[in-house]
Amino acid sequence: MIRLLALLTGFLILQGCSTSRYQHAQDFTPEAIPDISALPEPIPKIEPRSAMGNPSRYTVWGKEYQVMPSAQGYKERGVASWYGMKFHGHRTSNGEIYDVYQFTAAHKTLPLPSFVRVTRVDNGESIVVRVNDRGPFHEGRIIDLSYAAAVRLGINKQGTAEVEVEVIQPPSAESVRWVQVSALSDIKAAMRVQQELQRGLLPLNWPVGISTTDGEKPLHKVRIGPVPEGDELDAVLERLKTINIPSPMLLAEHQL
Repeated sequence: MIRLLALLTGFLILQGCSTSRYQHAQDFTPEAIPDISALPEPIPKIEPRSAMGNPSRYTVWGKEYQVMPSAQGYKERGVASWYGMKFHGHRTSNGEIYDVYQFTAAHKTLPLPSFVRVTRVDNGESIVVRVNDRGPFHEGRIIDLSYAAAVRLGINKQGTAEVEVEVIQPPSAESVRWVQVSALSDIKAAMRVQQELQRGLLPLNWPVGISTTDGEKPLHKVRIGPVPEGDELDAVLERLKTINIPSPMLLAEHQL
């Protein structure tokens, strides 16, 4: 009996947003985010596979899914949706608590956790999210975004959008650098630089983040990284030269 209860509990957690274990019968929109630019994107890093949410196979609504043994090289184009307050405060498939105001996502087969860049096909807007949940289990959708991620991409009102999802492989080397391209007082200008860099760095796929200093006149620093020293860092610097950024600032972790 105890074993049966344990299996049932694990199954409910795995199914994530597909079950009826929530206090609300229908999903609904969270309170508006006053300044979406103030929320930091997650920084990709090496994390162990979660103890929960990573079976080799699982079944939802009669359909079987096979979890990828590795996220490396994954790239797919399809429809993104988002999920909201029905699931807020409940456990995701890997046992974490879903927070609509964090940049996270649900995916049917990527290892948990994984970091991916989600890019709107129609306008090139993109965001880095941490995948920590399973779904979406509606036909024709490839990723379910948190409310915050949907707002950042501008799909919270329309509900869905065609996107490209690509895994970001975190650096595995111990010695890494951040490449700072600009420090701006205007957050909107910094976000424009961030988006331009994300497009300009392709086909390289390193995260581009914004770090904001405290104070009366904060600076919004646009940085690429962390990037391992060696061939990967050299490739980033060469790519920056081709888009007319010949002398970026190189930072170690203690200089951030």
